[in-house]
Amino acid sequence: MNYHNITKDDMLNGDGLRTVLWVSGCNHHCKNCQNPQTWNKDSGIPFDWNTLFEIWHQLDKSYISGITFSGGDPLFPDNREIVCAISALIKDCHPTKTQWIYTGYKWEEIKDLPIMEYIDVVVDGQYEDDKRDITLKWRGSSNQRVINVQESLKQNKVILWCD
Repeated sequence: MNYHNITKDDMLNGDGLRTVLWVSGCNHHCKNCQNPQTWNKDSGIPFDWNTLFEIWHQLDKSYISGITFSGGDPLFPDNREIVCAISALIKDCHPTKTQWIYTGYKWEEIKDLPIMEYIDVVVDGQYEDDKRDITLKWRGSSNQRVINVQESLKQNKVILWCD
């Protein structure tokens, strides 16, 4: 898996101060995507142990609320195994840190993926330029949902996350 960037001390991609991993690879190709440079799975930098240590160093900081996986699409098929492994490690070693994931897939397509065991919030659905709304928190278009993953799994229906 490749990635483009690790953003430190981010306040725009989830609740609290976060570390964001921007992965490569996306098959949605949304019109006016903010990160089209991340569509190609081979673009960016290979994810390696040093990358993992860099994320760990950030998550060790008490003021960091958690990690957000974005991109590209962390749930692009070629990314799923590695992102799931990273997420599982974080849950094991940093259980109080929240995990958010941005994906173009809808909840109904991804709810049964193994990674959902570790994720707290999913922002689902493709960005739709005609539904763009800059007043929305943590999403770019009104069709996207900010989903409380663990409650949604427990209740077997979509439960929206509230701030």
